[in-house]
Amino acid sequence: MKAWNVVEFGHFAEVMQWSEAPEPRPGDGSALIRVGAAGLTFALMLRISGQYQVRDTLPFVPGSDAVGEVVAVGAGCALRPGMRIMGRGLSGTFAEYALMDPEAARPVPEGMSDVQAAAFLNAFQTSYVGLAYQGRLKPGEVLLVHGAAGGVGLAAIQIGKALGATVIATAGSGEKIAACLAQGADHAVNYEEVDFVEAVMELTGGHGADVIYDPVGGEVFTKSRRCIAFDGRLVVVGFASGQIPEIAANRMLLRTFSVSGFTLHAYQKHRPDLLEKSEQALMDFYREGKIDPVVSAVLPMSQLIGGLKMLEDRKSIGKVVLVAEEGG
Repeated sequence: MKAWNVVEFGHFAEVMQWSEAPEPRPGDGSALIRVGAAGLTFALMLRISGQYQVRDTLPFVPGSDAVGEVVAVGAGCALRPGMRIMGRGLSGTFAEYALMDPEAARPVPEGMSDVQAAAFLNAFQTSYVGLAYQGRLKPGEVLLVHGAAGGVGLAAIQIGKALGATVIATAGSGEKIAACLAQGADHAVNYEEVDFVEAVMELTGGHGADVIYDPVGGEVFTKSRRCIAFDGRLVVVGFASGQIPEIAANRMLLRTFSVSGFTLHAYQKHRPDLLEKSEQALMDFYREGKIDPVVSAVLPMSQLIGGLKMLEDRKSIGKVVLVAEEGG
């Protein structure tokens, strides 16, 4: 089979090869899927460069959210050939075939395409857990979403509205502002033209944002403390800016707000029950038409480098998804 092989850590454009690789064989309890589509994430670039919190063993085939058809199973596997399944945070999915643990597999909802399924679990579960559990977002509160035109950001807008919040989005271009408004944001602020702190305080009548959802970090995080409400919750999701910020504890004391961070990996380890509840809530939202993945580009699997370049250059709106090669 063909697969994207990372032969050494470094920039994705320099250390990856679309080349022949051994087809995986399902062991006891696991399944082999023919990959239909796989979604791209910023974390993928960190894994390839060797900067992610979990370091892969070289060489490796990277992975992420994916959807595919089961083609073979190992002894004792609960899945069956022909089933169409999707999974989050997988390994080895940027290939024609990949292994999937049944515990990570989820049936694809009726009517959901491969492209939608590959863009669904990671972005929406990250946003739901971050807002409903870490952020404790309540109906009627004000939610500020940074980096709102990305896959996780647009998911946060949709989930914020589904949870009954007033949503303010920040983004860096007119096209991205339009995308945020199209996905339900009540207000959208172009931070290239306007100071988002002043805009948020004006839009909220001086109250500020009750919950701030930040996948950007850097200066965005630092400035956010100036527009957070009393008893506000600043939820750290990532550092897409490349800068990990710091905050003095006295700032939280004086303004009376909290800062929390999370990863789905930690929830999987410590509170898998909440992840199961979040998945059920997301499926309900999807069936009710309250959430739907936004995909800005669909590329053949062999064009992974081009897809990651779109993310690196901030050219994408929503998710970028790779699909199986024709005839593959």
